[in-house]
Amino acid sequence: MSLRPNRLRRQLSQAALAVLALSSTVFGINPANAQDKVLHLYSARHYPTDEVMYQNFTKLTGIQIKRVDGDDAGIVARLKAEGAASPADVVLLVDAARMAVADAQGLFRPIKSAKLDAAIPAHLRAAPTPEGVTWTGFSTRARVIVYDPLRVEAEDVATYEQLADPKLKGLLCTRSGSHPYNLSLFATVIERLGDEKGQAWLNGLVANMARPPKGGDTDQIRAVASGECGVALTNSYYIARLVKSDKPEDRKVMERVRVVFPNQATTGTHVNIAGAAVARHSKNVDAAIQFMEFLASPFAQDYFANGNNEFPTAKGVTIDNPALKAIGGDNFKADTIPLSVVAKNLTKVQQMLDRAGYK
Repeated sequence: MSLRPNRLRRQLSQAALAVLALSSTVFGINPANAQDKVLHLYSARHYPTDEVMYQNFTKLTGIQIKRVDGDDAGIVARLKAEGAASPADVVLLVDAARMAVADAQGLFRPIKSAKLDAAIPAHLRAAPTPEGVTWTGFSTRARVIVYDPLRVEAEDVATYEQLADPKLKGLLCTRSGSHPYNLSLFATVIERLGDEKGQAWLNGLVANMARPPKGGDTDQIRAVASGECGVALTNSYYIARLVKSDKPEDRKVMERVRVVFPNQATTGTHVNIAGAAVARHSKNVDAAIQFMEFLASPFAQDYFANGNNEFPTAKGVTIDNPALKAIGGDNFKADTIPLSVVAKNLTKVQQMLDRAGYK
């Protein structure tokens, strides 16, 4: 049964309000702590549930949020153009690769927060320095495999490494290899395999392509359902959206495909993040850190993750999402390789993709 957006928001509100008071106590959020009544947020996230989350932050702290929306590239470009004059206090982006690129350009400020250290696992944050941590993941999504059970056996797509097996020749579909979702996955696999085996793996993926990479993740799922491809890569939330859809054509797609959370017997399924950072030139650092700590609270984690059918990152926080449960997302082994390690390899991985001819 599908869940309409309004119904989802009502269910989220009922569940989340029960933990709001607890969150304010545990995370020390108090209106008396608000030193500046306005927080400038640059966000690449655009979900109705986020607005509810922001409203409750204001109720708890008295701090108003002024939001600038855009895509990741646009936000990064704006931060660079504004320089020291930027009003941004907190930046929300939706991929570890994008967070790492912005961080490398000096757009984030390192912060120290014992509350964030305690709440968010270290492998889902930037590598710490003496000055602190720059970016933090507040939700995760899994990079999963979808396949056509009429053409592909489940045991032949149980791992990412198997996608390069010649038995899948002419069956694989993906979006661009240079897209951040794929770059982060490829960097993870290559970190495990090493450069020589990693290059051979990328070469194998290219050799197995059913057609040149194109489209987004949803396009890959539909291509498997239509028979154009036999196997594809996608983020888990794209599948959840199809599961929840009221459209007959989307339900038909999900009847035709199967989902695998790869590498369950080994390293675990690759997960990526939506994350936040304090802007380098924030004029309101204390409020920015307070907002970051709020995002790690049980109340905010429920909204932040459920808004895009993702998983929370804070320790001990779980959500009840029927669409994710339907595809096995309620109980899978996730890779715990530090995303900061993956991020430092992005340039190398892009060069390896170029050598493989991966468009």
